[in-house]
Amino acid sequence: MSEFPSHSVTLRFLASPTDVGHSGSVDAGTVLEWVDKAAYAAAVGWSKSYCVTAYVGNIHFADPVNSGDMVEVEASIVYTGRSSMHIRTIVSSGDPKGGPATMRSQCLVIFVAVGPDGRPVPVPQFEPSTPEEIEQRDSALARIAVREQIVEAMNAQEYTDAGTAERVVLRFMAAPTDVNWGGKVHGGMVMKWIDEAAYVCASRYCGKDTVAVFSGGVRFYRPLMIGDVVEVEARLVYTGHKGMHIAVHVRSGNPKSREMNLTTYCLTVMVARDETGTSVPIPPWIPQTDEDRRLHAHARELLEIRGGAPGNRMPDHLLNGG
Repeated sequence: MSEFPSHSVTLRFLASPTDVGHSGSVDAGTVLEWVDKAAYAAAVGWSKSYCVTAYVGNIHFADPVNSGDMVEVEASIVYTGRSSMHIRTIVSSGDPKGGPATMRSQCLVIFVAVGPDGRPVPVPQFEPSTPEEIEQRDSALARIAVREQIVEAMNAQEYTDAGTAERVVLRFMAAPTDVNWGGKVHGGMVMKWIDEAAYVCASRYCGKDTVAVFSGGVRFYRPLMIGDVVEVEARLVYTGHKGMHIAVHVRSGNPKSREMNLTTYCLTVMVARDETGTSVPIPPWIPQTDEDRRLHAHARELLEIRGGAPGNRMPDHLLNGG
């Protein structure tokens, strides 16, 4: 078996029929699960320590991965803090019989190395040595301030029963099959649950099949334990011409108590599709209550923050004053 460079890992495998979801292709949640596994492998290989997912940055799902595709998930460390590792992941796939692979999605994942007591431990510092590595490091550094703005804006919001928008809650128990290498639920499985809840919420709102085109600000606050009761709440907060912005909260707790703690929070954008798989316009959502209007403004604020990040642009409907 060949040895990968210490700062980079590439996973290769065939997308199987069991990976296909409600969309007819591989769902975004499964792609996020692959991303998390590859990034974890890169983080552990670099730190030589157990690592936990802390944050998943903006991930755009450009084209679908289909059953039978040869999939390649490349995860490379681009920047290190004291105990954190910023890992760039790229998902590509193509015909296993030959031909070029097509990039399907990419994003930045942050892992933190932890010791046996669960506290962060220092990691070796990564020093870029090529122009491309320097560019990726600088991009990661430039996005730190943007990420802090996004986290601050998301943490400032309150979600209550005063909202009138479409809302769904999925409840179940975290199973032993959801376990990661540290005995807890791995981040990729949590992101898969997020995608499922967002799908149900968006599809109920528009009455059509929907798929994720973007997930952002996936913040992991605390570990989710095997055997916990899990609650995944998805709520519509904003609509564009085609996109439905769904805020998703994941909470968990011991089934012997009634206390539920927030473990993960993010915002996912879903689009509706017709029978040919083409995205179609959806009915605009009109906020009714003060909470509706506050969360609607919050979603627009996040769009503006992300639009100002290096390499990003403002969505067309905001540029046109929509």
